[in-house]
Amino acid sequence: MTTSTQPPPDTEHRLDLDAGMNAGHLLTHFDRIADAPDAGPRLRRFILDLAVRGKLVPQDPNDEPASELLKRIVAEKARLIRAGEIRKPRELGVGEALTVPFEVPQSWQWVRLDSVGAIIGGGTPPANEAVNFAEPGQGIPWLTPADLGGHSELFISRGSRDLTEKGLQSSSATLMSGGTVLFTSRAPIGYVAIAANPISTNQGFKSIVPYVSDCSRFIAIVMQSFAPEIDAQAPGTTFREASGKIVTGVPFPLPPLAEQHRIVAKVDALMALCDRLEAARTERETTRNRLAAASLACLNAPDPGPAMFRNDATFALDNLTPLTTRPDQIKDLRQSILNLAVRGKLVPQDSNDEPASELLKRIVAEKARLIRAGEIRKPRELGVGEALTVPFEVPQSWQWVRLDSVGAIIGGGTPPANDAVNFAEPGQGIPWLTPADLGGHSKLFISRGSRDLTEKGLQSSSATLMSGGTVLFTSRAPIGYVAIAASPISTNQGFKSIVPYVSDCSRFIAIVMQSFAPEIDAQAPGTTFREVSGKIVAGVPFPLPPLAEQHRIVAKVDELMALCDHLEANLTVREEKRGRLLESVLHEALDGGVD
Repeated sequence: MTTSTQPPPDTEHRLDLDAGMNAGHLLTHFDRIADAPDAGPRLRRFILDLAVRGKLVPQDPNDEPASELLKRIVAEKARLIRAGEIRKPRELGVGEALTVPFEVPQSWQWVRLDSVGAIIGGGTPPANEAVNFAEPGQGIPWLTPADLGGHSELFISRGSRDLTEKGLQSSSATLMSGGTVLFTSRAPIGYVAIAANPISTNQGFKSIVPYVSDCSRFIAIVMQSFAPEIDAQAPGTTFREASGKIVTGVPFPLPPLAEQHRIVAKVDALMALCDRLEAARTERETTRNRLAAASLACLNAPDPGPAMFRNDATFALDNLTPLTTRPDQIKDLRQSILNLAVRGKLVPQDSNDEPASELLKRIVAEKARLIRAGEIRKPRELGVGEALTVPFEVPQSWQWVRLDSVGAIIGGGTPPANDAVNFAEPGQGIPWLTPADLGGHSKLFISRGSRDLTEKGLQSSSATLMSGGTVLFTSRAPIGYVAIAASPISTNQGFKSIVPYVSDCSRFIAIVMQSFAPEIDAQAPGTTFREVSGKIVAGVPFPLPPLAEQHRIVAKVDELMALCDHLEANLTVREEKRGRLLESVLHEALDGGVD
């Protein structure tokens, strides 16, 4: 067999290291690296990579070299070919010299995969003939790739269906011996298992029947390690499959048989260690998640009592950093802050504040003035059975009203899209928003979107130019984005915006809309295309605090949201640090000896 004399540069995802692995070193640092992105899978991949390079256990000069093992393999392969039990494999063609991907110990030998085992495909009998199939345990074990999808053990005895003898004979499936290494070659590529007993497969496999059965476990390790490279060679996009030619030609690093056994034992021990460490990590995360969820639940309790609430709030705020370790937890924390704000539990009430009833008089007067002036339409009155239902209690100085009592609810519109004169480049016309403009917008205030309207475009649509300070709320595609207009702005019909009657209420209205967005979304009818109507938005119950308290609430929300921003930034930094530490520890784990 021809081999190249110089290995090519190593592939990017593998580590080119020169010493044995110190598992104790990994164990010492695991608590620090366990939360790194994909730490568990990467540690497992690292172990496999070391195993197939001869860097996981020491070599023993007393081992019979791989060249002697290869002689036995060649002899057994020749016997099987002479007996007609397997076909003679295709010889290497011109330009198909075996390219070795990395160096291995001198006692090892590079060969092609089909030199250590017969590569066997599979088959499926006609599916419309029930006589071809049997219940599991009633016929001949038969696997599809789906049977390995939820299978976590290395060995497998059968799948979800068996074949009958007729089914086996009427397909290209082959009954292979126990110890066969099963490798899925499509849908998906790369599952690996070992047959615990004689078994057959469908055509989604390229299985390896070892010529020397004692090599089975090491062949499985190699296939697990090389699966990403084999997958990368598979042609196609939608339906990708590793052909028999690709699998057959995989370069195979063959160690002495005694060393194979030591490698298998070490891999088993280290994979079991990974199992225990990952279980411990899962337990830690579960405990931390329960504590974080319980803390937030206490803050959102209907009426925990002032003293208990203060204790719960103090605990939660003092432990934000250790309790929030995932972005979704910070999202929940933001929602809890908003919920506290609209319940009057985020800042203390001040008896010197002018009560909300006085603020409401000013709002009602301004609303009446705008109606008389024809600037807004008179809102629909509550009908019979439409009394305002308040969702929770608020402080005595607050007032429950409908949302359209604090601001005019304004829809939007889109001019004919096929008429270019209706639109202008941003900054060249009248600012105009679609919900998509808020999708990637992380700030509270917004001045314009990706397109402006011309004056003609505004006039030829139902869009309205609303004042700065308008609270923008997306009512479809999706429901629940909230922003505040930094300057006069218009929107398409995907908004139900709130123009406050008293401009100083703008910020608090935005907080209420952010807090209530999930409940408003839940009221939207439809499944595929859901939209919140103007009637739903107008009738949202609104908790109105005194204006001075609104200002204190806004300041406190800003402060706590800035803290959440800081936590999110820290999460990103911590994740990057864990990733770098993982890389470092994986390198340092090879510090000159085998543990």
